[in-house]
Amino acid sequence: MGEKNNRDEVALELMRFIAVSTGYGKGAPAAGFAGKGATRSAEEYADSLLELFQRCRQAVAKPLPDE
Repeated sequence: MGEKNNRDEVALELMRFIAVSTGYGKGAPAAGFAGKGATRSAEEYADSLLELFQRCRQAVAKPLPDE
C-alpha cells in the first residue's frame, strides 16, 4: 500500500508541475500549449485537472525499460 501512495504523490506533483507551468485546463494558452476552450467553468477546470492526474498516474505506473 505504501508504494501506491508514493506513486500517487509523485503523480500529484507531476500534475501540479504541468498545470502550473502550462496553465493546463484554464483555457488560456500558456508556455506554447493551447487550452481546450476560451473560458471554462470551475467544473470543467476540475474535470481537466482530474483527467490530467489520471494521465500522470498512468505515466508514473509504467515500468521503466531495462537498461
